[in-house]
Amino acid sequence: MRAVQYAEFESVPSIVEVPDPAAPADGVVVRVAATGVCRSDWHAWKGHDDSVRLPHVPGHEFAGVVTAVGPEVTRHAVGDRVTAPFVFACGSCAECLDGATQVCTRQEQPGFTLPGSYAESVVVPHADVNLVALPDAVGFAEAAGLGCRFGTAYHALHARARVAAGEWVVVFGCGGVGLSTVIVAVAAGARVVAVDVSAGALDRAAALGAATVTMGDDAAAAVRTITGGGAHVSVDAFGSRATSVAAVASLCPRGRHVQVGLLLDDEAQPAIPMGRVIAEELELLGSHGIAVGEYAAMLEDVVAGRLRPADSIGRSITFDELPDALVAMDGPATSAGMTVAVV
Repeated sequence: MRAVQYAEFESVPSIVEVPDPAAPADGVVVRVAATGVCRSDWHAWKGHDDSVRLPHVPGHEFAGVVTAVGPEVTRHAVGDRVTAPFVFACGSCAECLDGATQVCTRQEQPGFTLPGSYAESVVVPHADVNLVALPDAVGFAEAAGLGCRFGTAYHALHARARVAAGEWVVVFGCGGVGLSTVIVAVAAGARVVAVDVSAGALDRAAALGAATVTMGDDAAAAVRTITGGGAHVSVDAFGSRATSVAAVASLCPRGRHVQVGLLLDDEAQPAIPMGRVIAEELELLGSHGIAVGEYAAMLEDVVAGRLRPADSIGRSITFDELPDALVAMDGPATSAGMTVAVV
C-alpha cells in the first residue's frame, strides 16, 4: 500500500510503498477514507516526541471502512464505517476500567508509537475497546477530526471544564482544535471570545459565533473587558508560554483553565502566577483527547445537527498533497481551520 513516510526528523516526507498491514488477533485493519493534518503530526515530524521511531508514517486522525478483522474481535465486521480516538487504549488497566481510556497507562498512538493514518490503511488494536461505529449521516471528512481535534474540544469543555450555558469561554488559538472548541462552546449555550494573531482565523471564529480579540500584550485585559470581569473557562488551544499565561490571566475568580495545546521544547514551562491561583481559587486542568465512552453523546449531537464538526474544516486536500501539507506547518498558517486529506 502507499504511505507517507519520513526517514529523518524535519526531512521532506515521501510517498512510498509499504507492506499491507495484517489484523492482529484483537484488532482490525481500516481502509483510510480521510485523515486530518494536525499540529501534533508536526510536533512528531520536528522530533519533539520521543516515542516516534524512524522511519515513520505519521497521522492520527482518521475515518474509514474495516477491511480485515482479527479472530478475537466480536463487535465489528468487514464493511463497517468507523473511526477511533487517537489514544488506542488497552481496555484492562485501572484507568480503562474506570472509563478513562484517554489516559490509559498502556496506550498506543497511531502516528506516534505506531504507524499512522497517512496511509491507505491503518491498524487499530484492541478494536472492541477502541473502534467507534460511524452513523451513515456522518461523513468521513468530518469524522476524521473526532478522534483528536473535535473530540479533544468536546472532552475539554464538557468532561474537564464542566461548561454551563451562559458562561463565558475564551479560546486562545483558532486553528482546528480552537475552532472546534468555539463550535462546542456555542452549542453548549456559552458565550465565547476567540483570540488569535490571524485576522482570517478570527473572521472564521466570528462566523461561528465568537467575539474576537487579536493576540497581544493586552489580550487578557481585552477579554476581561468583554466578559465583564473575566471568563469562567479559558482554553489554550495553541500551546505556548504566551497563550497559556494569557489564558489564565483572562479568568474571573474561581475560573477554570484547560490546557489543550501541547507545551513542548522551549515552551514547556510557562510562568503561571500561583499566588493568584490560590487567592482566586482558579482551577488548572489538563485535557488529553477523548474517552471512547464519550463518543455516543457527541455523535448523537452531530447527527441531530447540534454540533457541526464540518464547520471546523478549512481545507480539503488529496493524499498526494499530504507531504507538502505537513512541511507547510513549519510556516504561518495559510488557511483557518482543519486540513483534511481525502484518501
